[in-house]
Order: sequence, then C-alpha cells, then structure tokens
Amino acid sequence: MKTNKKQVFRCQSCGSQSPKWMGKCPDCGQWDSFVEEARPSSIANGSRSRLAVAPTSPIPIDSVELTHEKRLTTHIAEFDRVLGGGLVTGSLVLIGGDPGIGKSTLMLQAVHRIADSGKTVLYISGEESVKQLRLRAKRLNSVHSNLLVISEIDLDAILSIIDDVKPAAVVVDSIQTMYSGEITSAPGSVSQVRESAMRLMLTAKRTGVPIFIVGHVTKEGVIAGPRLLEHMVDTVLYFEGDRNHVFRILRAVKNRFGSTNEIGVFEMKELGLEEVANPSAVFLAERPDKAPGSVVTASMEGTRPILVEIQALTSNTNLGTPRRTVLGLDQNRVSLLVAVMEKKIGLNLLNHDIFMNVVGGVKVDEPAVDMAVVAAIASSFLDRAHLPGTLVMGETGLTGEIRAIGQIETRIAEARKMGFSHCIVPKSNLDRMPDIKGIEIVGVGTLAEAMEILF
Repeated sequence: MKTNKKQVFRCQSCGSQSPKWMGKCPDCGQWDSFVEEARPSSIANGSRSRLAVAPTSPIPIDSVELTHEKRLTTHIAEFDRVLGGGLVTGSLVLIGGDPGIGKSTLMLQAVHRIADSGKTVLYISGEESVKQLRLRAKRLNSVHSNLLVISEIDLDAILSIIDDVKPAAVVVDSIQTMYSGEITSAPGSVSQVRESAMRLMLTAKRTGVPIFIVGHVTKEGVIAGPRLLEHMVDTVLYFEGDRNHVFRILRAVKNRFGSTNEIGVFEMKELGLEEVANPSAVFLAERPDKAPGSVVTASMEGTRPILVEIQALTSNTNLGTPRRTVLGLDQNRVSLLVAVMEKKIGLNLLNHDIFMNVVGGVKVDEPAVDMAVVAAIASSFLDRAHLPGTLVMGETGLTGEIRAIGQIETRIAEARKMGFSHCIVPKSNLDRMPDIKGIEIVGVGTLAEAMEILF
C-alpha cells in the first residue's frame, strides 16, 4: 500500500515553506536556502499526538497554588546572576555563541559544579565521543562520578535516557546535531531543530528537569535555525567576545524568570573559564596614564555599574571620505556625535579618520556614555589628556546640551570605589543629588562647558 506523503520545500534560514522550490526566500531574502522535505500526511495535517499534553480545564489564576521551590544554582556566581539567581525547575535554556567562544566549556564547568554538590547531571554530546569528553573534562579539572556523559543524536533515545536517569540537570550539545526519526530531513535542518526543541521543552515541563541546549550562531550573529526556536525556550543566553581575546561576556536576551539586563564576565584561562567578580578593575588594569584619547566612563549592565575605558584615535586623511571605524559602540551614534562636535564646538573633523574602541571587548550601547565618546575624540584631536582620575558621563543632545542619565549615584559610588577623584556629570543630575563625600563632582550643561573643564 502506497504511503501518502506530502512534499514541501522549507527555507533553512527562516523556516518558511513552499509547495515548490524557489531560488530566493520571499520572507528572509536568502538565496538557495529551500530544501525538499517529505513528511507523512498525518503530520502535515497538524497531527501532533506524540507531543500532545493531557487537556485540562481552565481555572481561576488566584486559585493556583504556589510552592516556593529553591532554584538550582550552578555555583558559578556570574552564571547564576545572568540566569536570575539559578535554574528554575523545568526550564529550557538556550545558549548560543560563535564557534570556539567557550559554550561547551562553560556548560561542562557548570554541570561539574552541580555534580560536585551531590546531584546527578547528564551531559549529552552529539559532536564529541565520550573519550573526547573525558579528555576535555580532565583538562578543565571537571571530572566527577555524578557527571554522566553520553554521545547520542537520536532524540527518542535521549528522551528515554532522561526518563531513566532522572538527573538534576541536562545539557544537550548541540541542538543542531539532534535527529528525530519521524522527520525525514537531515540533522540541523529547520524541521529537525524545531522538532527537537519542542520535544525537549515538553520533557522539561513534564519531568521538572532543567535542560540546557547549545545552539550554533550563524555569520549574521543569530542562532542557527528559525527564530521560532528562541520563542520556544524560557531563557536565551548569548556568549559574546572575541575568541582571540581573554574576556567573554554572557548576556541574557530573553529570560522569563529574571532580568535581561544582567551580564556575566568571564576570563578564558588554561583551566577553562574563570569568573570575573570585579570587571571594572580588570578593564582598567592596563589603562595608560595621561594618554590623549583615553577616557573612562561608567556603564550600567543591569544592576551592576561597570567602568570601561573608551579610546579614540584621530589622524589626517588624504581620502575623499574619511574612515569611521568603531568597535564596541554604535557606529551611527558615533557619527551623530561627531557631527554635533563639528557644529557646536567647532572641531574640524571632516578631514580626519576616526577610530574608536571600548577596551576589553565590551559592547556599550547606552546614551549615558555620549559625553565620554566626545571627550575621547576631542582629546585625541587636540592631543591633550584630561585631568587624571576623572570620570566622564552624560547623554549628548543634537543641540550640544548634556542631558540627565539614570542611576547616577550607583555609577559615582563605583567610581569612588575604584579610586577616581573627579566626576563630570550632567548639571540636571547634580541638582537632584545628595552630597557625596570622597569625590569631586562637577555638573555641566553643554558640551562647550565640558570641554572647558576637561581641556
């Protein structure tokens, strides 16, 4: 008897499907991304009996009983901070990052800490054999009898193992290698990734076991597979940084059980990732004294103030269009501030190349660092360093005014703790602030006033 199947073509970039092959995806614009998939008609018609959850009757929300369940901590303070205080029972956490950034290293260290606390954890790898996992764990000093490892890509076998072992936490590395026999496409395709994530999510909710899934990042900087994958999970973490640089930033872009503003800072060492408890001290450790073009500012990452060094270099150019190379800042924002400097304080930057960098590989995108960007460019252009021990912060408007910023007292407290003696802030912030001892605070209302004080 002939099996009734439905042929569909699916975009491997965004998940869009079509009854016929198309050279360019009409939804995401990718070329040559459609792949033919054959699926049983029952599945094509929307049958999902294997994924179905027992139906229940709706109840009033105030009648739902709450139990104060303690979160499962990974005993890595920076990791727990980003998660919102630890792992929630039955949560599905997606962690993505560039190849070689340290995703698998962080996961292995995290589950080792959990295993060391007396709980059984399961590490499932679809990319490495158990011997390779053992060698990596030995190098990272992360070997423990409570840490169970297996090399497997069959999703049905993985779910059966989770039910049998009943671990405290599970790591699936990576979601792109998982394979379900009920889907005819190859591992890593949109259908396989989506199906695997859905079944892992239902398993986590049913058993109460928190599951980490590792996802690869494409050249566009997004997790490979459809964006639907990010909507399905409870938490999405991105591991940022240059693999040739020692510092890594763990950032939450979605978190149903905590803030998305927190970051975790790690340093890559010979024995793996080591958490950085005081990022400000690390980022400013090698800052040169009295160097033109170097300015320190305070950036808020969630509830944590971090002092970062912004560097600028200006040089004459013979090209018709000067270069604007920016790392760690919004390039459009820097171009806007350069135009304000030319118009409001009279610096002729049209025939100068401008290069900017945030030291340590940190990305800063809040307007509170505008005045520091302007001060760094002006310092390099004038070849003059500002007064030592000075911190600069404030938002700059298009008319050259300095606008108020948030959490100013927290930023100043961090600057005082790090030994800064002067702080230049918006005048509107200074009018509402209480007296703070141990640091001199100067308020400015325009860029021209700030330049007079700094230079």
